[in-house]
Amino acid sequence: MSDPRPLPRRILALAVPALGALLAEPLFLLADTVIIGRLGVEELAGAALGITVMHTVTGLMIFLAYSTTPAVARYIGAGRLNKALAAGRDGLWLALMLGVGLALTGAVAGEELLRLMGSDDSGGPGVHTNAWDYLLWSLPGIPGILLVFAATGVLRGMQDTKTPLIVAGIGFGGNILLNLLLVHGVGLGVAGAAIGTSIAQWGMALTYLIILVPRLLAQKVELGPDRLGIRRSFSVGFWMFLRTVSLRAAIVSTVFVATDLGPQTLAAHQVAFTVFSTLAFALDALAIAAQALIGKELGACRRDSARHMVRVMIWWGLGFGVLTGALLALFAPWGAGLFTPDAGVAASITAALLVMAVAQPLAGYVFVLDGVLMGAGDVRYLAVVGLVNLAVYLPVLWWISTLGLSGTQAILWLWAGFAVVFMGARGVTLGLRAASDRWMVLGESR
Repeated sequence: MSDPRPLPRRILALAVPALGALLAEPLFLLADTVIIGRLGVEELAGAALGITVMHTVTGLMIFLAYSTTPAVARYIGAGRLNKALAAGRDGLWLALMLGVGLALTGAVAGEELLRLMGSDDSGGPGVHTNAWDYLLWSLPGIPGILLVFAATGVLRGMQDTKTPLIVAGIGFGGNILLNLLLVHGVGLGVAGAAIGTSIAQWGMALTYLIILVPRLLAQKVELGPDRLGIRRSFSVGFWMFLRTVSLRAAIVSTVFVATDLGPQTLAAHQVAFTVFSTLAFALDALAIAAQALIGKELGACRRDSARHMVRVMIWWGLGFGVLTGALLALFAPWGAGLFTPDAGVAASITAALLVMAVAQPLAGYVFVLDGVLMGAGDVRYLAVVGLVNLAVYLPVLWWISTLGLSGTQAILWLWAGFAVVFMGARGVTLGLRAASDRWMVLGESR
């Protein structure tokens, strides 16, 4: 049955709560950083390394949400609630298996990984100890985090982004209280912050299971793992994982070049990328709405409606990009001073933000089409062109690194490379696919 609400209301009803839920994971890590910062320099430095590892691992596993949403949405559109819930169950089992595997791997190899990252050479004998304490006690929470990703994807596919927002909000509040109690009240230090976060993540995961298990039982869906279903989820997830790896590779490569261009460029890039990432949350919320809506329309075999929806979503992405770009352009000349007292770094930040402002409509276009193709389950294409985009960007990045630039010129070229060349390559490859009909596979499964 088609949703009678106007499309703009349907988009906002999904996108606004999704934005709040998206902020949960970085807020968990931010809360840990703030609370640990009161303990001392070695504690904060050690926790920073542990948090970096956790952030990288969880960032790569976000495909569990993005691959579950379209599968569930298709079945919802086709009126097959039992199959939608079965697909969600398969995603949950895959998340649990991957989470346990990653936790065990971390227990065996995590300490050596921290040493390779320089924890022994970071300015104090306690840095490595604190880094390992944080990582070790974070490992039990990894299965919980991944279950939360998958369960969030299930509910998004069912056109529900409000429940994940509520669960994330309660989980974030509980995380802060637990960390304050365990770190400063009980005196467990860095380990207490990791334990508190792990407990909060499992609390969220169990909440989702309490919500979903009765629905599974009501539809007579078996709770146990289905080998074929898990294999299917893994296949989709693998392509989504490759796509995520290509994006991470582009980001990390940009940081390497920024480092080579000097401390002023690196400092300015760090601030600029933080702003870009913050704006990306809002764009990603639109992409999530696109995933859920497109998946449902294709599942219901409403081709014309899906095509109309793509056009509307593109205009939303472009419009939001124009709005945020204009605000960013107004903010850039004076806002850079909020991040640093250094005039040279502030000038470089301003230059980067102005380039970013001009490229924001392109970013909005890219994020929305990314969500459209994810919603269609066109994940193999996304993975392949992710590698193509990377192949286009890396030579340009290398060329920028050889120009011998410094100061404002360096950051201008670096951000022209990232915001125009890399995002432009993504825009071309996504736009060509969206303009065709090859991604529009109708029916309850792709």
